[in-house]
Amino acid sequence: MLDALVEEFLIHLSHERGLAAHTARTYQALLQRFTQWAEVAGITTWRGVNGDVLVRYMEHERGRALEEPKASAQSRLSPSSLYLQIAALRSFFRFAEEEGHVTGNPAENLSLPRRGRRVPKALSEPEIRRMLVAPLEATPQALCTHAILETAYASGLRLAEIRNLRLEQLHLESGFLMVIGKGNKERVVPVGAAAVTALQRYLAVRHTLVRPKSPGVVFLTNRGSAFAPVTLWKRMTQAVLRAGVERHVTPHMLRHSFATHLLAHGADLRVIQELLGHASVATTEIYTHVAPEHLKTVHRRHHPRA
Repeated sequence: MLDALVEEFLIHLSHERGLAAHTARTYQALLQRFTQWAEVAGITTWRGVNGDVLVRYMEHERGRALEEPKASAQSRLSPSSLYLQIAALRSFFRFAEEEGHVTGNPAENLSLPRRGRRVPKALSEPEIRRMLVAPLEATPQALCTHAILETAYASGLRLAEIRNLRLEQLHLESGFLMVIGKGNKERVVPVGAAAVTALQRYLAVRHTLVRPKSPGVVFLTNRGSAFAPVTLWKRMTQAVLRAGVERHVTPHMLRHSFATHLLAHGADLRVIQELLGHASVATTEIYTHVAPEHLKTVHRRHHPRA
């Protein structure tokens, strides 16, 4: 069975490489798509998969119509989707070769399609100010929501990092958080005075949300449980709408706003990389496309022949 080795690979990703759960689920779905295709094609062992087989599979994928309900019959997979498919196969066969299940990596020579990079959307500074007005009602729920928004914008944390932030990771007297990011990598993230104040106001009433089985995470729902991703997403977006920000806002836009505004005010790209927890500065460089006017101003001010 082809699926058995895929399961081993997924365990390897989670336990040995510390890959994020979302990424592991994506790889699982992509590899299951391949095994289903391979079994229909009469391939029953991984040693029967060579470069020609993978080329046939990728041709099948390139011609496959999207399965989303709103997709037209002419819609095809994007280069980003094909890129992920090849990345999953390469990573899987690298593992299979290291474990001795195959004698080479047939996915190594698959050509990666060019991916257009999306410029991240960010909120303007006036929109951020409207969003971060302290709540008039000092209820535990309102204070929790305000602290979440202040923390998200002050630190640029990912949604999962906000959900999983634990009490022992707060060092508010020193003005920083210890964050466990992707791959279980720990990083120090400073937080400003406004976020510290919002967190302290919330923490003063957090005990009213605690139940016997409440976890040690900072942010709790009204039932005393940790936030599910969709629940936290709704809490944040509803608060943004109430603040009068008339845009479709996602939690990740606060992370983008954090990075964009830092860059616009002169922060070094390497510093932003560290704060965001990016493994490579190449990932952070996309923010240089967001604030071109600021970059031109810096160039004119500092370059001797500008």
